[in-house]
Amino acid sequence: MAPYVSLTSQRELILDLPAIETQRAIAHILGTLDDKIELNRRMNQTLEEIARALFKSWFVDFDPVHAKAAGRQPVGMDTETAALFPSEFEESELGPIPKGWQVQPLDNIADFLNGLALQKYPPDSENWLPAIKIAQLKKGSTEGADKVGANIPEAYVVEDGDMLFSWSGSLELTIWSGGTGALNQHLFKVTSDWYPQWFVYFWIQWHLPMFREIAADKATTMGHIQRRHLTEALTAVPKIDKLIARVDQTVGALFSRAKIGVLEANLLTRSRDSLLPRLISGAIRVGKFVDEEDY
Repeated sequence: MAPYVSLTSQRELILDLPAIETQRAIAHILGTLDDKIELNRRMNQTLEEIARALFKSWFVDFDPVHAKAAGRQPVGMDTETAALFPSEFEESELGPIPKGWQVQPLDNIADFLNGLALQKYPPDSENWLPAIKIAQLKKGSTEGADKVGANIPEAYVVEDGDMLFSWSGSLELTIWSGGTGALNQHLFKVTSDWYPQWFVYFWIQWHLPMFREIAADKATTMGHIQRRHLTEALTAVPKIDKLIARVDQTVGALFSRAKIGVLEANLLTRSRDSLLPRLISGAIRVGKFVDEEDY
């Protein structure tokens, strides 16, 4: 039987509450933080949606190439950027792609580092890292995570801003912002020495529905994809480095601003959660922030 406290006993409990003025001051502080966190998240979502729409238009639908092939100036694009797009198509494994571009497998444009069996790295009392598993990836936090030894190879240490992709279970893709941790198996840390993070991120995101369909078809308790599916996922890549660099000034800037916003929102969330018990206990004292009529 689950533990139970009767209503009569509950009515006899004595609670040590801060003065009403202190409660209102605490509510004001936490409410302000909540508003800022929510504002950041909405703004981040909007910035990422704009960056994704531009990526799809330019690198998937090839709208600038279609416009130039028809003798039109690409909509919403400056002349210098438009000049870097070709005005013709050529056939490829993906169908028609801009002339001079290449078709590359997803695992050619980025490195997919699979995580470790972290149970092989037991923690000691002082040096440990939280294990980042699928559960931590989904909630964006290492709170309650298993502890593992800090002696794992450096490549498997995850920092804020790293791109993580779970290849089994729910197949999630995220820019990590939950603090330093250790990369567990079933997760890829995705990096690229050749292309900006946004370029790889949006290509993975583009193929994510297909990956999820593959995982759903697996006759196992936990669906997954295999390495070969990364090779079979094709991307269209411009040969002109100047084009990627030029687009990085727009799409990359939007993506970077959204990433910074996510990191800031998570920092504010951790600060809020850390502040709450200290404010309630009186470990941190606050003054009167608001007037009575505000309530």
